[in-house]
Amino acid sequence: MLGLLRQKVFLKSYFQNVKQAAAVLRSFSSTGKEMTVRDALNSALDEEMSADSKVFLMGEEVGEYQGAYKISKGLLEKYGPERVLDTPITEAGFTGIGVGAAYYGLKPIVEFMTFNFSMQAIDHVINSAAKSNYMSAGQISVPIVFRGPNGAAAGVGAQHSQCYAAWYGAIPGLKVLAPFSSEDARGLLKAAIRDPDPVVFLENELLYGESFPVSAEALDSSFCLPIGKAKIEREGKDVTITAFSKMVGYSLKAADILAKDGISAEVINLRSIRPLDRDTINESVRKTNRLVTVEEGFPQHGVGAEICASVVEESFNFLDAPVERIAGADVPMPYAANLERMAVPQIEDIVRAAKRACYRSG
Repeated sequence: MLGLLRQKVFLKSYFQNVKQAAAVLRSFSSTGKEMTVRDALNSALDEEMSADSKVFLMGEEVGEYQGAYKISKGLLEKYGPERVLDTPITEAGFTGIGVGAAYYGLKPIVEFMTFNFSMQAIDHVINSAAKSNYMSAGQISVPIVFRGPNGAAAGVGAQHSQCYAAWYGAIPGLKVLAPFSSEDARGLLKAAIRDPDPVVFLENELLYGESFPVSAEALDSSFCLPIGKAKIEREGKDVTITAFSKMVGYSLKAADILAKDGISAEVINLRSIRPLDRDTINESVRKTNRLVTVEEGFPQHGVGAEICASVVEESFNFLDAPVERIAGADVPMPYAANLERMAVPQIEDIVRAAKRACYRSG
């Protein structure tokens, strides 16, 4: 009797251990592990600072407060105030210091509390950082990352809600990245920090708390995504939808709706605004024969306008319908919630545009 009891206890303990081990294995599988964008950015910063003593972070509230959005949580305690620097509220001042540090071989990461505030520092971003390598005949490298939330948040008014992808995407000498998922955020930020050129890294405040599946490969400290390469998030044959940042999620949801009506949409996550992956876009359009571009920014001189020009120049004969551009309203962002919703693209806007492109609007 005592032996049977011991056997039952042993078996119960054994199966509990097996269950726990399986849970651990699942947590690190390519499909079971999830991570928020916030944690993806934090882990990328941590690993790159650990790997290279030249990397440091500076900006408003990045240290003691652990970041306005908690992206830099734990970094001050781990690396100290010489590598995680709280700055005064003076974007022009600390951005200039960061660019100067990059001139001398350090690798600064400058955080803007919102990219709208980078307007205070745009002279340093463009004239001091972007142009220096060219104007010095290649003698001065500027390995610096300018990062922070970009585009519309929620109820924060016109001074905090503008998308600067097209602004910075127009500047030779800059690389401009806009992640969507946790893997994007982690892999692209690592690439940006390692890059010898100045990189503008446009995050989205509303995505920080979103969780995405991450592969075992993406969790490795050596993980890095190539700059200038888009990702096909969903394959399709009837219409191509290009998007970046938060609008990728909207486009994927629109594709789900379109599928119910028999329209197969291919969704391209641009990831990189400059350089732009024109090859992937044009290859997709040559397959689907239709294009819808989606962005939160203003329509005039926007990222979608550049994509449209590229497709007209390289794939015009493949188009079976006019290009549809979905963008923010051509107005400063309203503060009122109902007007704000009308000023930024919604899922139903993408669905309607795709149906028009497929001559299914009726």
